[in-house]
Amino acid sequence: MTNINQERLVEHFISLVKIDSESGNEKAVAETLVEQLGQQGFEVVQLAVPGTITNGFNIYAKLQGELDGSIVFSSHMDTVTPGNGIEPIIEDGIIRSQGDTILGGDDKSGIAAVMEAVRSIQESGEAHKTIEVAFTVYEERGMHGSKNFDISKIESKQAIVLDSGGPIGTIITTAPGQQSLKVTIKGKPAHAGLEPEAGINALTVAADAISKMQLSRIDDETTANIGVVRGGQATNIVMPELHIEAEARSLNDDKLAKQVAHMVSTFEAAAQKHGASIEIDSSRSYNAYHISDDDAHVVAIKAAFEAIGIEAVTKPTGGGSDANIFNEQGLKTVNLSTGMSKVHTTDEFIAVADLVAITNFVRCYLTR
Repeated sequence: MTNINQERLVEHFISLVKIDSESGNEKAVAETLVEQLGQQGFEVVQLAVPGTITNGFNIYAKLQGELDGSIVFSSHMDTVTPGNGIEPIIEDGIIRSQGDTILGGDDKSGIAAVMEAVRSIQESGEAHKTIEVAFTVYEERGMHGSKNFDISKIESKQAIVLDSGGPIGTIITTAPGQQSLKVTIKGKPAHAGLEPEAGINALTVAADAISKMQLSRIDDETTANIGVVRGGQATNIVMPELHIEAEARSLNDDKLAKQVAHMVSTFEAAAQKHGASIEIDSSRSYNAYHISDDDAHVVAIKAAFEAIGIEAVTKPTGGGSDANIFNEQGLKTVNLSTGMSKVHTTDEFIAVADLVAITNFVRCYLTR
């Protein structure tokens, strides 16, 4: 097996993270990847994303193989903020940003690994499985790209998302479902100095509810959080309205339903007690998935890791990804670590050795 061209891999990764692509602004990186995939001999299709949420598009591409079997590799093209003007630095085998932005290894490390693996295979002339790629937009703000991906384009029965952290060889086989709650509490304004008793303070209602609510870690499979609170006009007005955004997640659908019901009923009871009105919009962001360790897809991935001397480990995660959406759409998908660390922070970094290792995995998987 010829080696991965480490220098070319790192150069390509760095060139990708230098393209600004915060969620909604993926056009430049998408156009770059369409051109590069075309140069590698992929049939490339640009897939429009409904609505005007992004100036970019999803990418589907296929490279026919000679070996039996076919696989989808998927990564997302967008980054979180602050992700503009990224200046990558390489020191002691570690790639990081200058410290005022994220790095964007989440998820351009996955894209770079797949494309270098394919370049390397093509140079060596080795036979490979049929490879499909699904590069998505807007993953970081609700998996909008994968939710709108034209799944009918995909021929494979299974997929690998490269979008997790942890040691190389980490296979995410279980991920939670998430429910989003948007709560509006309507009290009654009054002059806070002249007749506060004539008003109903929306914050008092919220505080009463939250004090009785189970939040944070509920158990080893379930979490809940209140993340956004907006309200109030002035100190001399009894607060008439308050808006809250919350979420619950669980690896277990029944536990998720129970936690959401608890949060909703606690808010409703507090509103009734204080004479306030309340509106709660509860919506499913994504569903949980679980794939067993002895599933053929997982077994084949483990074998490819073992072939390059890496012990693979299956794990659950507390985060959602495009893998949740693809599983829901009937495409059996696991999420693998690329070695990305401290993602969503300005301390984000990735080791060159990890980037090389995950690229070697992709190459080995495709040529077995």
